[in-house]
Amino acid sequence: MINSVISKYIGSLIALIYPKLCLVCGSTIFGNEELICTYCRHSLPETNFHKSTDNPVEQLFWGRLPVEHATALLYFDKGSNYRRLVHQLKYQGRKDSGYYLGRLLGSALKESIFSPIDCIIPIPLHPAKLRRRGFNQSQVIAEGIAEILDIELYNDVLHRKTFTHTQTRRKRYDRWKNVEGIFACQYREKITNKHVLLVDDVITTGATMEAAGSVLCAFENVRLSVAAATYTHI
Repeated sequence: MINSVISKYIGSLIALIYPKLCLVCGSTIFGNEELICTYCRHSLPETNFHKSTDNPVEQLFWGRLPVEHATALLYFDKGSNYRRLVHQLKYQGRKDSGYYLGRLLGSALKESIFSPIDCIIPIPLHPAKLRRRGFNQSQVIAEGIAEILDIELYNDVLHRKTFTHTQTRRKRYDRWKNVEGIFACQYREKITNKHVLLVDDVITTGATMEAAGSVLCAFENVRLSVAAATYTHI
């Protein structure tokens, strides 16, 4: 009992000196809040694309990739504070931010038109970039989804065989050329006859998803859907 009181006191003291701040607005968050404050949580710029077909993300792949369904959790609009959730993940090493986004996305997919999904494959990083960053942000998001949906996540089926530079400032055609032929697959038995969910952090033109998805769809009787944490226009 005494130890419990002391631990609670120490925890309160640490929180006073080093308060946890909302990753979106920077305000102090409290014990029952996770990474972002209650206001920001209820103000998330959710797309709700998982509730309908022919949504803007699905339209990206029309005539390009035979996807069953496609979605993104949040809008990634320029100037939005919610972009910090992805920036904290990719550039500040905040894996908890990616895992949080993944769990939100998994919850959205759980009761959506996507079900049932058999397995999840994240967009891989090139080994050189993975060593430099220390982790794959898409894998972290996928882990959050996998926990909520309680399905297998395969990190060894899809791999990136060519190093490419960031897509951020590239125009649409340049994005397609930058990722052309850069992915390869192995262990086809893991995904044969299955509905695969391909996961990335940000989707813009769909070029990366298309390059990876086309390799997966070459396997026997693979059904493909795609999902990203965020969606942005260019």
